[in-house]
Amino acid sequence: MGLGQRDDGGRSGPGGLGSGAARLIVRLLPGGLIILGLIFDLLTPPSFTGSPFFSAAPLIAAPLVGFRATALTGALASTVVVLLHLYKGTSLQAESLTELATVLTVSGLALLINGVVRRGNAQLASARGIAEAAQRAVLPTPAERIGGLHVSARYEAAQADAFIGGDLYAVQDTPYGVRLAVGDVRGKGLGAVEAVAVVLGAFREVAETEPTLEAVAQRLERALAREGVRRDSLDAVEGFTTCVLGEIPPGAEVVRLLNRGHPEPLLLHADGRLAVLAPADAALPLGMGELGAWPDRAREWGFPAGATLLLFTDGLTEARDVAGAFYDPADRLRGRVFPGPDELLDALSSDVRRHTGGAATDDMALLALGRPGQGQPERRRTVPVVPRDERS
Repeated sequence: MGLGQRDDGGRSGPGGLGSGAARLIVRLLPGGLIILGLIFDLLTPPSFTGSPFFSAAPLIAAPLVGFRATALTGALASTVVVLLHLYKGTSLQAESLTELATVLTVSGLALLINGVVRRGNAQLASARGIAEAAQRAVLPTPAERIGGLHVSARYEAAQADAFIGGDLYAVQDTPYGVRLAVGDVRGKGLGAVEAVAVVLGAFREVAETEPTLEAVAQRLERALAREGVRRDSLDAVEGFTTCVLGEIPPGAEVVRLLNRGHPEPLLLHADGRLAVLAPADAALPLGMGELGAWPDRAREWGFPAGATLLLFTDGLTEARDVAGAFYDPADRLRGRVFPGPDELLDALSSDVRRHTGGAATDDMALLALGRPGQGQPERRRTVPVVPRDERS
C-alpha cells in the first residue's frame, strides 16, 4: 500500500469494527457467566455448584457498565440462585443460604467498586479536559492561511490520554514576512511543557521585532538561559531545545532557515522533486550556549509556487518498525505529489502508523506550509490535538 492510500478497511482500532465487537463481547460477559453458571448447575451432580460464576458476574460488570446495570446483574445472579434451589427443593438448606449470601455480598462489593471506578473516570475526564485546554493554550492551532501561504499542523502524542509534550510549532505573519519555529524540548512532563511555553512566548515576541533570524535565535538562547536561572523546574545544565527557525519574506519565492540541531526540513516541489534543506554548518541546540560560541547563519532556498515546506520533530524520524528500521520521510515522500499541506500531513501520519504498527514511542509534531500555485483553490482544514491511539 503506497503513501497516501487509505488503510481503513478491516481496521480494528478505536471506532473500528474490531473494537466495537470487542466492547459488545465485554458487555455481554457478565450475562454469559450467569448463563454458564446456570447450565453448569443443572448439568452437574448436586455436590457441584455454579456459585463461582454467579459471584463473578457482578464483579466483572462493575468496572465495565454503569451502576444500574451492575445492580441488575447482581440481582439477576441472586434470583437465579434462588430459583435453582427452589427447583431442586434445597432452598432452606444451609448450603443454599450460604451460596445466596455469598452472591449478595459480592454484588454489594461490586456496587462499591462501580462507584469507585465511576469517580475515577470522572476525575480522568476532568484531567484530560484540563490537559487539552493547556495544550491548546500553550500550542494554539495556527490559522489555515497566513501571509498567503496554506498552513497545516499536527501534534500526535505517543501515549493515549497524553495531550501535553515537549514538541512545539509556531507560525505568524510579521513585518519581515512569515516566520515559523518547530522544535523539540529535551525531557518529558511538566518541565518540558514549561520550556515549550518559554520558547514559544519568546518567539512570538522577538519574531515581530528582530530583523534577522540570527537575532531571533540569540534572543531565544538568552530567554532559555534567563528562565533556567529563575525556575528550578527548567534544567539549566542538561535542558536544551532543538529548533528550526524559518522566514518567508513577503513578495519573494524563497525560504530562509536557521537550524539548531533539529531534523532537516524537506521541500516538496509540485512535480514530485524533493530537497533536503540541510544547514551549511552544524549548530548546537538552543540552551547550550555555555558550551561554545559560534555565529548563527541562516541559509536560503527557493520556495516556488506549488511547493510545500515540511518541518517535523524527531518523533517522525525515530519511528521504527518491528525490525528496528527508522522511518525515512525523504525516501517515503520523494516522487509523491500532494494537493496541499493537509493532504500531505494526513498521508504522512497514516504512513508512519503503518510503519510502526501503531507503536510510536515519542511525540510527533508536523508543520507544513504550501505556496499556492496559480488558480489553486482555498482549502479548509482542522488540526485535532488527539493522542496517537485515537488516530490509529
